[in-house]
Amino acid sequence: MKAYRWRGTLALLLLWPGLSSAAMPDANQLSVSWGIPFAGLLLSIALLPLLAPAWWHHHFGKVTAAWSMAFLLPFAVLYGPAMASYSLMHALLAEYIPFILLLTALYTVAGGIHIRGNLHGSPGLNTAILAIGAVLASFMGTTGASMLLIRPLIRANDQRLHRVHVVVFFIFIVSNAGGSLTPLGDPPLFLGFLNGVDFFWTVRHVFPETLFLVGSLLGIFYVLDGWLYRRDALLPQDPTPDTRQFGFDGASNFWLLGAIAGLVLLSGFWKSPVAFNIAGTPVGLPGFVRDVGLVAVTLLSLKFTSAKVYADNQFSWGPMQEVAKLFAGIFLTIVPVIAMLKAGASGPFGAVVSSVTRPDGTPDPAMYFWATGLLSSFLDNAPTYLVFFNTAGGDPKALMTTFASTLAAISAGAVFMGANTYIGNAPNLMVRAIAEDRGVKMPSFFGYMLWSVGVLIPLFALMTLIWFR
Repeated sequence: MKAYRWRGTLALLLLWPGLSSAAMPDANQLSVSWGIPFAGLLLSIALLPLLAPAWWHHHFGKVTAAWSMAFLLPFAVLYGPAMASYSLMHALLAEYIPFILLLTALYTVAGGIHIRGNLHGSPGLNTAILAIGAVLASFMGTTGASMLLIRPLIRANDQRLHRVHVVVFFIFIVSNAGGSLTPLGDPPLFLGFLNGVDFFWTVRHVFPETLFLVGSLLGIFYVLDGWLYRRDALLPQDPTPDTRQFGFDGASNFWLLGAIAGLVLLSGFWKSPVAFNIAGTPVGLPGFVRDVGLVAVTLLSLKFTSAKVYADNQFSWGPMQEVAKLFAGIFLTIVPVIAMLKAGASGPFGAVVSSVTRPDGTPDPAMYFWATGLLSSFLDNAPTYLVFFNTAGGDPKALMTTFASTLAAISAGAVFMGANTYIGNAPNLMVRAIAEDRGVKMPSFFGYMLWSVGVLIPLFALMTLIWFR
């Protein structure tokens, strides 16, 4: 009966007359309490997997739905079903559907590529794999690059006594820092792209910071891995036999990765006056073509990739289903938060805006870098990016030009500092789970933070002094 009432309420919201003319209320009329569902959902994502992992695994969808309804139903009562339905449909059509279609395409295509053969994990080889992963991450996503390379990297080091540091630096470099150059690389940057940031803006403005961070991490890793490699002087016999020649299975998916990049680029460069008004939300023809193309790429990958490749990669839809459900709630509950942040210093979240603003009223890039980064460490970096993108005014043209250093700070903070904890970015948890499944004794939540505080935080402090003063 409860499920029927929920479906009936949603149907009422979707079909309510006057939907196309609905609009958000004046942000100054909103109370900060409208941000509670968003904060509650993010805290649930951050804490429940640690406090009650088994319960969370079975009920995260229900938790997400509960926080979503905690926003949507009171909002419908106070401001009318038409406005609530407009907010729902705008969140779905403008951001959630394009976002989840891109992630699904990257996840599916990357999961259809299997690297066979056995490598032998020396410091030089391990560093080379991390460097390759950093490059790939900006073109096939941090999730795609992580899923492609983590298994062969662990297999290459399965005779080593010291392996934890290899996986930890893999998370730092491939699962996070490497995805900072294009909207394909990390979800926060794709959300910026959907909100009007040019496709190549990030590579032009964040490349020096990325080169510094990735280069520094690769150098530190090479020295550390060399020292530990020498301590592993009496290595046990490699348990992985050299019975298969090195190569790729499912290599046709590389062409599909190129198609994904082409579709996203096309939607950024193609300007068309044609737009479809769907439930009050304009959907441009370039975006529509991109999304249909991403669905086609996903289906083609599933059709032409052999079941053996997916089996060898231990591919499953579980991680993607979790991301899809959680972000459905995130994109809905963040609606009033973004509206209040756009109101600026005079709005309900004026204190947040003031904390990242200089006395003369201009944004402070250093504060934006650390505020975005620290929240991205413990919440999720995609909605955190959106929060501070809108705190900085939400105007992509102004942020790409006049306030370019501020947008660079937000982008760098969201992508780079997602590596500070396991929960800062979805691939972090995926990589940890795969490593533990293969016998690597990964550090605890706070044990991992000892690595990030000791290695990453000093580098972030240097970056602040060089680029974000």
